[in-house]
Amino acid sequence: MPITKSAKKALRKSLKNRGRNYSRRRTVRKLKKDYSISLTSGDKKLSAEKLQKLYKAIDKATKRNIIHKNKANRLKSRLAKKLK
Repeated sequence: MPITKSAKKALRKSLKNRGRNYSRRRTVRKLKKDYSISLTSGDKKLSAEKLQKLYKAIDKATKRNIIHKNKANRLKSRLAKKLK
């Protein structure tokens, strides 16, 4: 357990950030799953819309350093390849 005042504040801050990061990561995973389901349904228009939302979520997670830049680019490339 933290003893100093600044260590207590750092713990509170890290727990809050952990919750936010988890939420954003979970959103990306959920959208990825929705996208893969739409691919199996065969509706290209719906899949393209889902892909656009997924790109936005991935870019936001990258901007906030939740996902590494290279991983985000690799993910987006693979997802676009699946649509084709």
